[in-house]
Amino acid sequence: MASSVAVLTGVCTKRNGHPRLLPGLLLLLLLALGVGAQINSDSVRHCPPKSNIFKGDACLCFPGFSSSSGKILRGRGSCDDINECGPPLLVSCGRLADCQNTEGSYYCMCSLGYELASGATTFMNESENTCRDVDECSSGQHMCHYSTVCVNTVGSYQCHCRRGWEPKPGFQDKQLNTTCEEISFPTWTPPPGIKSHRLSNFFERVQELRRDFKPALAQQTIQKLIWGVDELLKTPGDLEALPRSKQHYVATNLLVGLEDVLRDISQALPNGLLTFNSSAGTDLSLEVQEQGHSNVTLSQNQAKMLLKWDVAHESGDSGPSVVGLITTPGMGKLLAEAPLVLEPEKQAVLHGAHKSLLQGVSPVLLSDVISAFMSNKKLSSPITYILSHHSVTPGPTQKVFCVFWEHSQDGSGHWSTRGCTLVNSGDTSTTCQCTHLSSFAVLLAHHDVQDDDPVLVMITYVGLGLSLMCLLLAALTFLLCKAIQNTSTSLHLQLSICLFLAHLLFLVAIDRTEIKVLCSIIAGALHYLYLASFTWMLLEGLHLFLTARNLKVVNYSSVNRLMKKLMFPVGYGVPAIIMAISAASRPHLYGTPTRCWLNQEKRFIWSFLGPVCAIFSVNLAFFLMTLWILKSKLSSLNSEVSTFQNTRMLAFKATAQLLILGCTWCLGILQVGPAAHVMAYLFTIINSLQGVFIFLVYCLLSQQVREQYRKWFKGIRRTGAESEKYTVSSRATSEASK
Repeated sequence: MASSVAVLTGVCTKRNGHPRLLPGLLLLLLLALGVGAQINSDSVRHCPPKSNIFKGDACLCFPGFSSSSGKILRGRGSCDDINECGPPLLVSCGRLADCQNTEGSYYCMCSLGYELASGATTFMNESENTCRDVDECSSGQHMCHYSTVCVNTVGSYQCHCRRGWEPKPGFQDKQLNTTCEEISFPTWTPPPGIKSHRLSNFFERVQELRRDFKPALAQQTIQKLIWGVDELLKTPGDLEALPRSKQHYVATNLLVGLEDVLRDISQALPNGLLTFNSSAGTDLSLEVQEQGHSNVTLSQNQAKMLLKWDVAHESGDSGPSVVGLITTPGMGKLLAEAPLVLEPEKQAVLHGAHKSLLQGVSPVLLSDVISAFMSNKKLSSPITYILSHHSVTPGPTQKVFCVFWEHSQDGSGHWSTRGCTLVNSGDTSTTCQCTHLSSFAVLLAHHDVQDDDPVLVMITYVGLGLSLMCLLLAALTFLLCKAIQNTSTSLHLQLSICLFLAHLLFLVAIDRTEIKVLCSIIAGALHYLYLASFTWMLLEGLHLFLTARNLKVVNYSSVNRLMKKLMFPVGYGVPAIIMAISAASRPHLYGTPTRCWLNQEKRFIWSFLGPVCAIFSVNLAFFLMTLWILKSKLSSLNSEVSTFQNTRMLAFKATAQLLILGCTWCLGILQVGPAAHVMAYLFTIINSLQGVFIFLVYCLLSQQVREQYRKWFKGIRRTGAESEKYTVSSRATSEASK
């Protein structure tokens, strides 16, 4: 204590007579204050940051903070920020707003593209939420390029290309960074490999339109394009000289290219309904709308299209949508003889009714070819088409189809029924529904169908089987029976051989259509063999006529010499010449997709029916003249003269042959109209039994042949008896030796 006083005394001095606190005193005061601070620090030393002392040794976290044990801490711990924005969400900012966490607190603010009605930027709870959409377009807050139009959306905006503009390469429409350029005339090039002066002139005009195109002149460009297509189809010129496959190739190019060009440049047209007409009937109807009516109907003279506008208008698209319908009557010339391919469901229906497409006959185009296009290629519901056509009443073997032209990868195409359904068909109009635009055309095709009656099939196979057996027996008879061998039996033998080979080939190979070349060879062989059969029948008629004419001298030698000279060159040579001419002129018409027989396109079937009708007519003339000769010149002869008897039998056989081989084919030609079904049964039954009739007439009804058969049977029986006798004798000898 004394030392302390001494210190205090030592630090206090007088200056000018006044007492003065020395620096040492200040030091003592600071030490005293430090002692007090140390006492307070000791009292809160155990509380973590963001907290205060709370009753003794407990600590309380600041608002907005908490520890793992809660707000109050005892012992060691820490106060951490509470994330009110979650998860889990502890506060609600309401709709169109986002919660933003801060250290020890939070705030709410409107989502991007929205703002508070009061103009403030933040708020604290849902009750204060007045967020509403910000119209960036009208407020000028958008960043759209000058080539686009700003379209406000809920919470944002889009940049749409202006009317007549399209996104630049590398950009997409309706994006925030969309950049556009004026639309251009799409590239449309002629099909490669097609040499046509007429087509070249057309594409020169197309290139001129493309070079001079401006969006403001879109309407005039479309009209000129329609006129150009109309003129090309009206007078196709050298296009008609192209093969059918090449014509289909050109048609596919024209339809696809026309659709693409019209779909693109129509975007530059003003809203409303527009029509474009031409002299030869190529017409175009277009409707352009932003937010159109609920239903759209495009009508033309020969076609009508009905659809809902939302099918053409893409969801969420406020830009213009285009729907178009174009009629091209002249396109049917280029699509003639095009094949029809049925979808599996329709094939199953036909097969279930024992029917199949008669591929040998090309479908007939009943209506004009129409093409439908729109800016939205994805259809949400079917489109209805009503097509007018010339009056037609389908026959029992005919069927009307709603089809479209489906182009293939090689640039050609075919008619297809995929996705198209026939709703109603009348005499002069047909209503179709299609679930796609697919390639470019929706049209109506008419196609024949062929009944595949199981009863007729059974009759054919059973009858041909019997005929083959009888023809084989007849040929063996004519070949082995020496007692009847003469010129007449030689003719019978060749006729039997030709019919046997024709029927056998028909039975085993008529349906072998898997390999086209093989099928063509089979069809050619059948053509030749059946023509040869009829030629040998003609020679039999000629032989009968010559025999009757020479009866007055009862001399057959001249007839035999003539027939021996003519027989083989005519019998096998004439059919070969006819088939060679037919094959050289139209080799592709041998064989069809379903049968290895003559294709009926371009009336190619008459390369068979023509010679048959001619032979039948000549034979009929020979037959009538023979009857007249027999009646007038043999009346004075003795009825027992063998020559007369033989000739009378020959006349009977020729008559039967004329009816069997000639008249029966007339039934095939008469398979039309209401009696077609009956004629089909008669034709199948009689023709499949031709071999049976020949064996019956020329063998079983011949007395000489019957006598020869008896000799053969007796010889066979005698041989069998001798064999049996020899066997018994051998057995007896063997037993005796034992």
